[in-house]
Amino acid sequence: MFKKIGPGVLVAAAFIGPGTVTACTLAGVGFGYTLLWAMLLSIIATIVLQEMAARLGIITQNGLADAIKNELGTPWIRMLLVGIVLAAIVIGNAAYEAGNIGGATLGMNALFGEEYSDIYPFIIGGLAFILLYLGNYKALEKVFVTLVLIMSISFLLTAIVTKPNIIEILKGMFLPTVPGDSILMIIALVGTTVVPYNLFLHASLVSEKWKTKEDLQTARKDTIISIALGGIVSMAIVIAAAAIPGEEITNVMDLARGLEPLYGDSAKYFMGIGLFAAGVTSAITAPLAAAYVASSCFGWKVGLKDFKFRIVWMIILGLGIFFLSFDIKPIEIIKFAQVANGILLPVIAIFLLWIVNKVSVMGKYRNTKFQNILGFLIIVLVIVLGAKSILKVIGLF
Repeated sequence: MFKKIGPGVLVAAAFIGPGTVTACTLAGVGFGYTLLWAMLLSIIATIVLQEMAARLGIITQNGLADAIKNELGTPWIRMLLVGIVLAAIVIGNAAYEAGNIGGATLGMNALFGEEYSDIYPFIIGGLAFILLYLGNYKALEKVFVTLVLIMSISFLLTAIVTKPNIIEILKGMFLPTVPGDSILMIIALVGTTVVPYNLFLHASLVSEKWKTKEDLQTARKDTIISIALGGIVSMAIVIAAAAIPGEEITNVMDLARGLEPLYGDSAKYFMGIGLFAAGVTSAITAPLAAAYVASSCFGWKVGLKDFKFRIVWMIILGLGIFFLSFDIKPIEIIKFAQVANGILLPVIAIFLLWIVNKVSVMGKYRNTKFQNILGFLIIVLVIVLGAKSILKVIGLF
């Protein structure tokens, strides 16, 4: 089974970063189990889109940006789309990288104390650098499987120890309700799960792992199992957060402190280990995704060890450490990233749906009617939520 595990694990690890942990924490504290349906919806949407991206990657043996460029005949549209993709993903990932390293730093603070907190970002950055520089996909995969298992066990144990009400959890998952003031929380849960850069990352990674059409079934299983596991972990964080009073909770480490009355110091260590693993995995995937996107956009036919590929991820990783080390709050850049992602996700989802329906590209492996219906509904959802998140960022919502 473990030999068949593939890029799905990296995609799951990429979306469960500190941002997702924080969003799930605040959702649980503020709304209890009532927004679990939004998490379930996000996971289904992610599985549908990521399966399309993986299928495209295996059939064409190309990245998503390559496929889009090859199918767009009008040069100015091609250039515009490539420009938006590059700006949103490269600049956006540089902004989010600071949050990823910051999240892992919080985890280390919980585990080892705050005495050396100034050097933790450099330790985490150094670890990410070494793993990326080795340029060995199989080694990366093993590290990710280990970290994701550690993170999953940690957050699941946290949820189980709070002794949640199973009936209420099932109601929250399958009976959608939108409590007052929850729309932005719903946007946050969907936005941290259905991530545009993961579509590019997945399409590129599957061609590193699998080369033939016979591997499609394995890739589909890998996608469904890995992302479903990621969804269960996200739900576990919501469930754990719902167990405590919300007045004093503003971030994920407040959650650890809030759980201490329930089961002592172990809360701090569960959360610390989980947050460290979540931060490190996202700190590796964000620069890796940016490098794959740049390679696709500029038409570099390169591997993980290529100089140009390495330069891109080094810049993203360096900017993340820079923002964090000098206490620069990249709020404006993150706002830009949110706006760009709000625009980018529907655009990329539309292009992905268009390409996986083209017989000239996919042959008999193009979308079924059912996949198209699901894809269309997801696009409508992300357009509505993307519009609301953009209006929120620019202060009109």
